Amino acid sequence: QVHLVESGGGLVQPGGSLRLSCAASGSIFSINAMGWYRQAPGKQRELVAAITSGGSTKYADSVKDRFTISRDNAKNTVYLQMFSLKPEDTAVYYCNVDFVSAGRVRGDSWGQGTQVTVSS
Repeated sequence: QVHLVESGGGLVQPGGSLRLSCAASGSIFSINAMGWYRQAPGKQRELVAAITSGGSTKYADSVKDRFTISRDNAKNTVYLQMFSLKPEDTAVYYCNVDFVSAGRVRGDSWGQGTQVTVSS
């Protein structure tokens, strides 16, 4: 079983910045893709950004040039640096990890979510 712990959410003014972190622990052989999703009230969960084990990244059009995803493979941690935040970025942000367990079984795990609120 793989456990994810997220941190870094909070309240920020429009134009501000936040950095989210998500650390994976447990019975891990390897981690493939890592990503951040978000879900605003009344809306479906959407992909914000993802990064492969090789470092390739993709972003939602709405966050390109404002958000940066990165990972530290030695720490099994993924980060989301968010700049120029807008009220429409307000949502619960979830980390997702695609992994291979120590028993060589592939699976994916979700974090508990961290609230990001952009408001003046």
